[in-house]
Amino acid sequence: MRRRATANLCKVFFLVGFLVALAAGIGWLIGGERSAGLFAFCGLGAAIAVYWLGDRALLGMLGARPFALAEDPLLRSTTDRLAAQLGIPPPKLALIDDGFPRAFVVGRGPGSSTLAVSIGLLRAVRREELQAVIAHELAHIRSLDVLTQTFAVLLATTLVELSRLGGYFSRALLFVFGPVASAFTHALLSPKREFAADLDAAGLGSAHDLADALLRLDRAGELVAFVASPTTGPLYTVDPFERDRLSRMFRTHPPLTERIQRLRALGDGDVRKA
Repeated sequence: MRRRATANLCKVFFLVGFLVALAAGIGWLIGGERSAGLFAFCGLGAAIAVYWLGDRALLGMLGARPFALAEDPLLRSTTDRLAAQLGIPPPKLALIDDGFPRAFVVGRGPGSSTLAVSIGLLRAVRREELQAVIAHELAHIRSLDVLTQTFAVLLATTLVELSRLGGYFSRALLFVFGPVASAFTHALLSPKREFAADLDAAGLGSAHDLADALLRLDRAGELVAFVASPTTGPLYTVDPFERDRLSRMFRTHPPLTERIQRLRALGDGDVRKA
């Protein structure tokens, strides 16, 4: 786990360093050393702003609102219990007033993250499955996947949305910014992070419950409409987007069938040992 957390920190430092150097290079081309220093300072300031405020930006963009304890006391107690089992401070909670079942975490790491769940998730899954999904998301917090996810998704979303400002040239700009945003996303987010989070979550309960939850979330798209930017796909427990050209560019989840097969095998092994 420490190795994963260290790797995530190194990825973020590399990203920030690269973007600051890129900004400095652009500034130098425009106005020499003085402009390079100014552009580098602005780039560093933007990175700091993303670090401190990126979670709020994503929560607002995805329609999440603060959670009130009276809305679901069991959700708060379940999250607190699972966080204690993982050895991390309980995250803040947010609710999404949406019928599509989904959950994700954003933030900087343990002690400064938010777990967002939709009303649809609370209604669509069994309590054991909900616990498994929450455990999966909390595992992302403990390993600092939440930090790289927040940076990667916010950067990719910003680049894709910038292309929309081009008016008549928006489509051409998307062909330029889209692959760049996708490259940053895949550089920061490895599919292995989902396997690791699945394993951590299975250790807190039943691997079969998590497998059932993943399957239920995957089938939700057949019943409930879902609309959001494909750049946010890496945040969710299961990628909810259709396999169109743009969404495939930002698909960082491993094949769902492989995740479920691993969990089933793990669950069957636990039963035999018992």
